[in-house]
Amino acid sequence: MKKLLLLLCLFYGWNLVAQKQSKDVAMVLSHMKTQEESWNKGDVKGFMDYYWHSDSLKFIGSKGITYGWQKTLDNYMKGYPTKEAMGILTFTIKEATQLSKSSIYIIGQWDLKKEKPSGGYFTLLWKKINNQWVIVADHTS
Repeated sequence: MKKLLLLLCLFYGWNLVAQKQSKDVAMVLSHMKTQEESWNKGDVKGFMDYYWHSDSLKFIGSKGITYGWQKTLDNYMKGYPTKEAMGILTFTIKEATQLSKSSIYIIGQWDLKKEKPSGGYFTLLWKKINNQWVIVADHTS
């Protein structure tokens, strides 16, 4: 009887952890949907709201590593100066893994529909900082 009770307690505890992780992953995926919507409205700053507002933010792209939220925003504004240049963004999530209670790893594909369509893949590291989920590292190709 004690063994059965112990197994039930372990199962219940594991189930609570899985539910919490699912809620966190769902929250991050919801943030990414909001990012898509902001981008598609031509709102680069709204898109950047989910990046860590820190000089320690890392964005890794074809030109190397960019450090900092402001520099990343400046690069987006330079590369996509108008709504037309931004096109319509679509994310396709390939994998979403909660690594810990404060970190989530996302792998996905991005597509931009515009005059010259483009796309590629990304990996994102989301961290829970000050009770908010933010992107701390973005590798986009």
